[in-house]
Amino acid sequence: MTTITDVARAAGVSPATVSRVFNGGRVTPERAARVRRAAAELGFEPNRVAQSLRKQRGSVIGLLIPDIENPFFTSLARGVEDAAQQTGLSVVLCNTDEDIDKERRYLGIALAEQMAGVIVAAASRTQTDLSPLAARGMPAVAVDRRPRGALVDAVLVDNQYGGEAATEHLLRARYRRIACVTGPEGASTSEERLAGYRSALRDALADGTLTPEDGDDPLTAYVRYADFKVGGGRAAMADLLAMERPPDAVFVANNLMAVGALEVLREAGVTPPEFGVLSFGGVPWAGLVRPSLTTVELPSYELGFTAAKLLQERIAGSEKALQTVVLRTGLSVRDSTGGPHDDAEGQGRLRAPSPLG
Repeated sequence: MTTITDVARAAGVSPATVSRVFNGGRVTPERAARVRRAAAELGFEPNRVAQSLRKQRGSVIGLLIPDIENPFFTSLARGVEDAAQQTGLSVVLCNTDEDIDKERRYLGIALAEQMAGVIVAAASRTQTDLSPLAARGMPAVAVDRRPRGALVDAVLVDNQYGGEAATEHLLRARYRRIACVTGPEGASTSEERLAGYRSALRDALADGTLTPEDGDDPLTAYVRYADFKVGGGRAAMADLLAMERPPDAVFVANNLMAVGALEVLREAGVTPPEFGVLSFGGVPWAGLVRPSLTTVELPSYELGFTAAKLLQERIAGSEKALQTVVLRTGLSVRDSTGGPHDDAEGQGRLRAPSPLG
């Protein structure tokens, strides 16, 4: 039996183009003619019942995110839905829990249900596989994280810039033993935010703002990997405070880990801004706690809205080159990074926080 792939090969186009020709999508007249000619020569007849079902299901897109409890992804999902509603698309939300197998099952459901397209915040940079979608001609957009080797449009955050800005701010506030609690090792968001932290520290070492202590490597000594969850932030912060020379500030690479870090600091009697705390990613109560929390603000809503717009263009038949849209972060400076109280004259820069001293 002749398949859509056979027709695509004969016409020199993608299976997605063949699908659009027979389902009323936007295709240039020249390509449409080639597809119809190849289909006639091969005796290809599209299944009319299947076409009818596809048209009904073609108003639904899938959104795969790793953690629906994280306010960042909640806001991202709202951006996707608001953009989708403008063109009559509905959104099916799938929570993967950073689980590759669960993510794979959801992608299989999207294919089986012949959804119009999928937006994916990948569970893994190296293991997430979007090739089955491409093979079936289903449009996909990566958001926040792009899987390695995935040939899809992407909407990302400039994580390294945000990490640099956060660490530079802590250095300007006269903190000197600055820790970084980042996410899972190998995750693109984790590594990019960590790279920004290290870039700022290298600059500080080069200009003499920062001086290594007793052979410690400032680029690695205070780095801890965690899991982007509250519990991971707790464990990492407890480990840092147990060091012989604990840090005097921490840059936490996501909002939920920042919650865990703050819990440990409170239990240890360590209070910002004597100990600086800065979160990558805002939380709804950041300005309400005392002292209020300094945060790197992420354009989460804009990420979702932009990703949905790119997906809509692909669903409508756009064949322009793949796009990568990178959105910038912003720094909201609040009281938690006001600087050590006894450091006005530049003294005690290498001193551990006094409650632990």
